[in-house]
Amino acid sequence: MIVVRDGGRALEVSARDQVIRIEAHGDDSLRVRVGRHRVLDDLPGALLPPKPTAASATPDGRIVNGALTAIVAVEQSHTGLDPLIRFVRTDTGKELLSEQRAHFWWPGARMLLAGGRLEQRFQAYEGERLYGLGQHTHGRLDQKGLVLDLVQRNAEVSIPFVLSNRGYGLLWNMPAVGRVEFADNGTRWVADQARQIDYWITAGRPAEALARYADATGHPPVLPDWATGFWQCKLRYRSQEELLAVAREYRRRGLPLAGIVVDFYHWTHLGDWRFDPAEWPDPDAMIRELDELDVKLMVSIWPSVSPLSENHAAMRDRGLLVGAERGLPAQAPWFDKGFETELPVSFYDATNPGAREFVWSLVKRNYYDKGVKAWWLDACEPEIQPGHPDNLSFHAGTGSEVFNLYPQAHARTFFDGLQAEGDDEVLLLCRSAWAGSQRYGAAVWSGDIPSTWASLRAQVRAGLNIALSGIPWWTTDIGGFDGGDATSPDYQELIVRWFQYGAFCPLFRLHGYREPRTPWGPSGTGGPNEVWSYGERALALIERTMRLRERLRPYVGEQMRVAHEQGVPPMRPLFVDFPDDERSWTVEDQFMLGPDVLVAPILEPGGRRRAVCLPAGARWTDAWTGQEHAGGENLSVDAPLDRIPVFLRDGADVPIRG
Repeated sequence: MIVVRDGGRALEVSARDQVIRIEAHGDDSLRVRVGRHRVLDDLPGALLPPKPTAASATPDGRIVNGALTAIVAVEQSHTGLDPLIRFVRTDTGKELLSEQRAHFWWPGARMLLAGGRLEQRFQAYEGERLYGLGQHTHGRLDQKGLVLDLVQRNAEVSIPFVLSNRGYGLLWNMPAVGRVEFADNGTRWVADQARQIDYWITAGRPAEALARYADATGHPPVLPDWATGFWQCKLRYRSQEELLAVAREYRRRGLPLAGIVVDFYHWTHLGDWRFDPAEWPDPDAMIRELDELDVKLMVSIWPSVSPLSENHAAMRDRGLLVGAERGLPAQAPWFDKGFETELPVSFYDATNPGAREFVWSLVKRNYYDKGVKAWWLDACEPEIQPGHPDNLSFHAGTGSEVFNLYPQAHARTFFDGLQAEGDDEVLLLCRSAWAGSQRYGAAVWSGDIPSTWASLRAQVRAGLNIALSGIPWWTTDIGGFDGGDATSPDYQELIVRWFQYGAFCPLFRLHGYREPRTPWGPSGTGGPNEVWSYGERALALIERTMRLRERLRPYVGEQMRVAHEQGVPPMRPLFVDFPDDERSWTVEDQFMLGPDVLVAPILEPGGRRRAVCLPAGARWTDAWTGQEHAGGENLSVDAPLDRIPVFLRDGADVPIRG
């Protein structure tokens, strides 16, 4: 049975025990929900209330919303009525995506099983390319042929939005743990536990689909101006004086420095959310001096709560911590100050509004009121050990159903707190994210990655895919996080090339756990990680790149404004700007920074030349030599150690050369 609902803006299809609701949700977009016996509202998800659109549904099973049309065919199968949905371009009738039965008998395109396991199947198409899905370490841009876990882990950010070269984008609007399979014989989305199927689909070219996705899940705020500059960080500055000495040295040397970061263990106990006075005796004076140096302070905030914390008992008794289905309500081991062995620590329940308010009240008193305006939300997946989200119990639902929502909810703690203070400047450096995190000011960095060339190569793909997943504020740890010997010529080459890549990333941040390293724990730290730590030759090359970034800052700021207004990320694959050039869909190691700058980083040791693909549809100028080239050319370009290939589109005036 097919019924038109909401004055012609929705279709409702009933067949056996399934109810399918298809409704307009933003321009050129539809939302599909499937439940057993009924469709539920107000379940956890990423979608915001949509603006009204001129959609129209008809009793013959067709709903049209701008460029996207859904067609429902209710067919008789061997086990009864079986509805199938096709999505087509309204203007041409071209099929974008269609549901696919798993078997002619059972099951159909959808399964809703006892215990909450859900599956949704779609057709696979020859030549289809699929992008997005958050950030992963597999080193691929095109996700076709892969099986991806839908779960949050360190360096693996699960954002279930996929962009297709067939002209659509699809959001699996469910924070459940599960997986997606992009196989040659079909696509299957799986939720281990959920109450209904819920997905959103839009039609359009890449830039159009990204804009619609931002409308649906939220636009990022305006990036603070200072944040386009260089950030200094290491694991870790252990005292107020150590950190100030570094900031002073940057200023003494006349080197650019926009921000500096206080890493973990600056606190008394995990979950106290305040400076340890033994190591940071006067944070107010420290922040005043940094302000005088025109350097912003970012402070690491973890969502974990140690049993030694002064807040643990109150949070436990008020139900503000994540619970457990089995065993004790603790989610990870941790070395806390004043205790010689690992302790079982808990996480605050960021899906609980009361817990968010409680944590913000402490952050406000102990950091914000002192002048801290930027936070590093580390381990916000959350980082549970062992990785058994099914054993967790949240305010919003079971762990299997809502685990992936956590980083978005954690970012909301800070965003809502700042909004309540009337403060519209927000910047949260997060190790994880979910769909919609961008609307709360979440910037993502790529986690605890190795300090290797292979890792650098993977970062290029990871950064482009998360940009296509709605997160325009992104960075890596320049030089990688785990390892790196500042005295090694081989590593010095790597960090020089990583700096050159990082200068064209949305955010520009040095971090790492360098050699020599002391044991992990409250007194642990890594080796030197300031730009002068790598020798005079490397410093000269790094400083050249830092000056380049300073020249680029106005342009980067303009692109951040575009991201805020239009939802198009500053760093993106070539095909976002050149969708008609088939080659642009296959280039994985180049990218555009805004519409005018093409970047081709050096990703191999000893690399002094590299191949560059110039997209058709524009003329290109080598930013270093001034030589012009026609679009559609493939070049072999010089890349001496002091620069990477950069090309400007159609005579754009972007100050690459000093």
